[in-house]
Amino acid sequence: MVEQTQSPSAPTLFGGVINFGRGYVRRLSSGDLGGLPIFVGLIIMTIIFQAQNGNFLTPRNMVNLILQMAGTTMIAYGMVFVLLLGEIDLSVGYVSAVGGVTVAILLSDANAGWTWPLAIPLALLITAGIGLLQGLIITLFRVPSFIVTLAGLLAWNGVVLRLVGRGGTVIIQDPFVVGIANSYLPPETLWGWVVVVIFVLGYAATQTVQYLTRRTRGLSTRPLPVIAAQIVLLGGLGAVVVAVCNQDRGLPVVGVLLLITGVLLTLLAKNTRFGRFVYAVGGNAEAARRAGLNVNRIRVTVFVLASMLAGLGGIILASRLRSVDTRAGSGNLLLNVVAAAVIGGTSLFGGRGRVSSAIWGALIIASLENGMGLLNVEAGDKYIITGIVLLLAVIIDSLSRRRQQQSGLA
Repeated sequence: MVEQTQSPSAPTLFGGVINFGRGYVRRLSSGDLGGLPIFVGLIIMTIIFQAQNGNFLTPRNMVNLILQMAGTTMIAYGMVFVLLLGEIDLSVGYVSAVGGVTVAILLSDANAGWTWPLAIPLALLITAGIGLLQGLIITLFRVPSFIVTLAGLLAWNGVVLRLVGRGGTVIIQDPFVVGIANSYLPPETLWGWVVVVIFVLGYAATQTVQYLTRRTRGLSTRPLPVIAAQIVLLGGLGAVVVAVCNQDRGLPVVGVLLLITGVLLTLLAKNTRFGRFVYAVGGNAEAARRAGLNVNRIRVTVFVLASMLAGLGGIILASRLRSVDTRAGSGNLLLNVVAAAVIGGTSLFGGRGRVSSAIWGALIIASLENGMGLLNVEAGDKYIITGIVLLLAVIIDSLSRRRQQQSGLA
């Protein structure tokens, strides 16, 4: 007698989705809010700004948003790694300025023979050296990172003033460097769509491999319909971005650079031993040390990475302005970088956060500044509102962490 079997795929998948939904609700009730505050905040801001000024959601303004958030996002990538350790780097604003000023000076008429393939790596090497210096001081002398990087904030500001000199402004004349933040994938071509397809296919491949690996090891996994829905949503979001940008100048090249860097750093944080060590040290440094991890080496490496990314962000900022001056790295740049990481969901207490949070946090900050600019909000009021938003993000993070500890999830 042949035994008849009924395929359990449909009921299993349906039940898995229900269990996933129940688990998500339990996490929310236990204080693990995830990205919910980000998306709620974006929706509220979009409704308010669009209602007050119809230009907020125009294709031109959407392209401007990508350009405005580019430099901040790149620097915030590095800040996420620093915060994951439970540390802080207050010098990244002026370290970014050192990177931008170095490239501008090397490519000026006074330094004939220098080209961008030499100038950009040298600038990144210099900023990485700054991170190495500060990281070594923090670890060898056991000085709090707040103090060391505060001293760095003052020192590197002085270095920028000395480098720029009395002229006050250095014009960037190299077309490649200028094009970093001022070039677009032409709307009449398919390059923007190619970028989206490659990104979505890559995301789908990594999620599939992760799903199969966890299933093979007997670990819990997200249901396939949930993974498929996330892939579809990501593809839809990418398609909307490209479609909107193509109605104006096209997808900014710097947006593609942010995407590639974000993917590589996400893989570094989630799929390498170094990334796991960073989370371990940020979660409990003493336990990580007893487990045999070289905590000092990890700390130094993170500060080197953060400073190098700050240098790259500074080059993007200089490219967008086509020049650098004595104000480079000043203003609210540091505030925006920290706010982007924290608002995006990276905990100030260490051990919790994602690289992608920098993108969402920077989008909120850029949208806030852009919308207030369209409404002609006074400069002082902008600082007050941005500070309040950052404070709310920190309070939410603190309450969420306390709630998870009470629920036994943290």
